[in-house]
Amino acid sequence: MDPMRLDREPTAATGTLGPRNSTPAAGGEAPQHHAVPWVATLLAGVLIATIVVDVIGNLLVIVSVFRNRKLRKAGNAFVVSLAFADLVVAIYPYPLVLTAIFNDGWIAGYIHCQISGFLMGLSVIGSIFNITGIAINRYCYICHSLKYDKLFSNSNTMCYVVLVWALTILAIVPNWFVESLQYDPRVYSCTFAQSVSSLYTIAVVVVHFILPIGIVSYCYLRIWILVIQVRRRVKPDSRPKIKPHDLRNFLTMFVVFVLFAVCWAPLNLIGLAVAVDSTLGRAIPEWLFTASYFMAYFNSCLNAVVYGVLNHNFRKEYKRINERHRCATASLHCLHGVSVCNPLQTQAETKG
Repeated sequence: MDPMRLDREPTAATGTLGPRNSTPAAGGEAPQHHAVPWVATLLAGVLIATIVVDVIGNLLVIVSVFRNRKLRKAGNAFVVSLAFADLVVAIYPYPLVLTAIFNDGWIAGYIHCQISGFLMGLSVIGSIFNITGIAINRYCYICHSLKYDKLFSNSNTMCYVVLVWALTILAIVPNWFVESLQYDPRVYSCTFAQSVSSLYTIAVVVVHFILPIGIVSYCYLRIWILVIQVRRRVKPDSRPKIKPHDLRNFLTMFVVFVLFAVCWAPLNLIGLAVAVDSTLGRAIPEWLFTASYFMAYFNSCLNAVVYGVLNHNFRKEYKRINERHRCATASLHCLHGVSVCNPLQTQAETKG
């Protein structure tokens, strides 16, 4: 059977299985999956909401950074890169997962299964690596402000973003060699199979989650310490002060990090536990496994909302973009002087 055929049904021999079959669970036993209609409806609803907010929100983030000069800062290059990582899954893998939910199984074929699994991995690893880049950027900006402009010049920042994606691709490529991208009916997804290799699963969790989380935690801990010291005036007056808007930007990125860690921790902890002791695979309830996956999926739509709620510049730009959109869709009203939009005011705000 030719592995490159688009109509190939995944088989147990290749590590992925047919639409209504299952991937081997930890310990070698296939998980028994029985679809419950209301659960499938709930998962579909969550995923549809995630896709809509993900696409609209992350497009708003990208457009906002390119349109607003106040947002065109070196540090926001990682924000745009993170938005792109979140956008990837909403455009291709999530719609395929949604199709699998509606059909109670994977019908897209082997090639789409592999591409979907690859892009999901690319998105999550790209997200955590970009969040790490944001944390290092904030740490240098606040704790080493005198060196910041040299370290994060425009050219250097672009190099860092390219490095982030190069490391992301390097991290995801081994999945194809160990054949770990498989369809799992419990989550209706072609994804990383934790049961393929215990050592590989441990390495994935450590390199893709624990290590980046450790680096980000260190950076933000140092920032928090400095903020507390400055507020208590422990540091000499000669040290640069932390401006209120810099503190708000830091808090925004900190919330993004916390949400990512909270959403992805359950899935990674389950994978680590099963890799250490394969018998735990049978003890983990299916609802917990499924919830951990969709909780992780849901994270991709949260960042744009966080920016809009906590960051004044993003919030203003969202409103401007919405105002321009209303002008475009209601151009006849604008021409007749109805107060649907005020192009002059919008232009003045943009310049400001």
